[in-house]
Amino acid sequence: MPVSPVIDVEHLNVTYGDFAAVRDLSLQVQRGELYALLGTNGAGKTSTLEVVEGHRGAASGTVRIFGENPQDRRAVRPRMGIMLQESGFSPDLTVRESVGLIGSLSGRRDDVDRVLGVAGLTRKANTRVSQLSGGEKRRLDFATAVYGGPELVILDEPTTGLDIQSRDALWSAVDRLREEGSTVVLTTHYLEEAQQRADRIGLMHEGTLRREGTVVELTQSLPSVISFALPPGAPEPPIVGALNGAFHLETFNLQEDLYRLLGWAHDAGVELVELTAGPTRLDDVFRALDAA
Repeated sequence: MPVSPVIDVEHLNVTYGDFAAVRDLSLQVQRGELYALLGTNGAGKTSTLEVVEGHRGAASGTVRIFGENPQDRRAVRPRMGIMLQESGFSPDLTVRESVGLIGSLSGRRDDVDRVLGVAGLTRKANTRVSQLSGGEKRRLDFATAVYGGPELVILDEPTTGLDIQSRDALWSAVDRLREEGSTVVLTTHYLEEAQQRADRIGLMHEGTLRREGTVVELTQSLPSVISFALPPGAPEPPIVGALNGAFHLETFNLQEDLYRLLGWAHDAGVELVELTAGPTRLDDVFRALDAA
């Protein structure tokens, strides 16, 4: 029997008056997956997530979380943890009190001190929220999202404002959640995080889902690049595309074309200056959305 997706979105439309923020969007997130939803500013990511989280209704289309309507909070909320870009914690409460309060509202059970340890906040347990740094508040957001080990965790820009050590600690905690079976949805402007960690990526632009797939599938949709220059007096290489003395070759056969170029350079006794070669990166695919 096939396993139902944790998130199932079909032909979603979200409007604000006459403005269509999301247009005919369909996607699925499978159990145990880390799915990154990326896009340009104003692409419709936040509006999509607000519907998935149950915070906003759809103009049309269908959204199901664990097979349920996301606005059925009693059925969905205990199974889903949400890390928003900004949370409204009471400044007068301590970190321990904030985690305990928000955790209890989730309907899940956990040990507050354990959660503080996961988020790296043990030493700040008795500190008032008003005295936390920006990075510490993000860790508090994370702590309340993962309280009770929810089946689905939505992380909206989770590492903004975090230093390198705090980022590493957060991702280690996410890895443990996934080992325990949690499904994770991520939005981030740090594309390297998505490239390194996502099982699949959806790229939104102007309210629509333009591309979707694994990192390999997305990056292979654009050519790889070989760039170099030649010393004065060197013979012409077996490729075309010189611009101001520099060569820039786009190819879907990186290994074959690079082998041919290096063989030519060896036989001709030519040093290739500032040679670079590599596959397309996720940020290249991201930039190409405007032309899609």
